[in-house]
Amino acid sequence: MNRHKPIVGLIGSVGAGKSTAASALANRGGAIVDADKLGHIVLDEPDVRRQFVARWGERILKPDGTVNRRTVGDIVFGNPAERTALEAVVFPRIHALEEAAYCVADADAAVSFIVLDAAVLLEAGRRNVCTKLLMIDAPRELRLTRVLARNGWDDAELTRREAAQLPLAEKRAAADAVLDNDGGIERLQAKIDDVLADWGWSPNRRDGHKDEVDIHGRR
Repeated sequence: MNRHKPIVGLIGSVGAGKSTAASALANRGGAIVDADKLGHIVLDEPDVRRQFVARWGERILKPDGTVNRRTVGDIVFGNPAERTALEAVVFPRIHALEEAAYCVADADAAVSFIVLDAAVLLEAGRRNVCTKLLMIDAPRELRLTRVLARNGWDDAELTRREAAQLPLAEKRAAADAVLDNDGGIERLQAKIDDVLADWGWSPNRRDGHKDEVDIHGRR
């Protein structure tokens, strides 16, 4: 497709604060395309449910018949073959929804740039759609504190989650900029402002605004 607005791919270490960074980018005119939320939409598709049940049985369904993401996660984490099978089903569908979201953002005059917020952006082969790649990182002890408070994850679970993604060194090497989110939102916002200036982008200041793209065209 012919895209007119730049796309920043947002990646990070587990617990680094990608969502906080996404909010800071939205404050400067970024339209957020949240790949995780698009993944939830995909899991609700009947054909996806059928393929999952065919592979893993009805144990992956909740009582209401929808896919239990936690159960599927337990199956694929630490099992490369099962994770590859999952990705073969969901990645093409998520990518199609991403493209629809880009079209909506491109048509919105209030949007200065697009933010693809995707934890496994590199693993999914989406680097090529991004104009720039921004990585958010933080010291591991701080990240552990955050995920413990937010998700109840201990050190072992954080390690398990990290092992399911590319090594941090590879993410850093791929990124056009790496920001340490080791302070508050104001400090992170200032760092993001510096990065946007370095890239020569002209942001549309919208403090306190988080704008996620609706793939159906609603804003």
